[in-house]
Amino acid sequence: MNHDFVRLRLYVAGDSPNSQQARKNLQAFCEKHLVGCHVLEIVDVLLSLEQALEDGILMTPALVILSASPLRTVIGTLSDPQVVLNALQLAGIER
Repeated sequence: MNHDFVRLRLYVAGDSPNSQQARKNLQAFCEKHLVGCHVLEIVDVLLSLEQALEDGILMTPALVILSASPLRTVIGTLSDPQVVLNALQLAGIER
């Protein structure tokens, strides 16, 4: 995976507590680990259900790492930064 540029898509369900927490956790993660090298798209499945189903998203919150091959998905509120680092294959890399 190219560690210079990371494309992320976060699927949320409106302003549910878990969706709010995932947004907050992902924002903090990106501010610490991905400053200036990421693009984040947020998809609200309540507004874009067809897109979520086409993308295979059945649970929210769900973070899809689009710049990974194959695509990687992290389900949940993203409260454990190490899980996100591992999914990004950045474990052990301090940014």
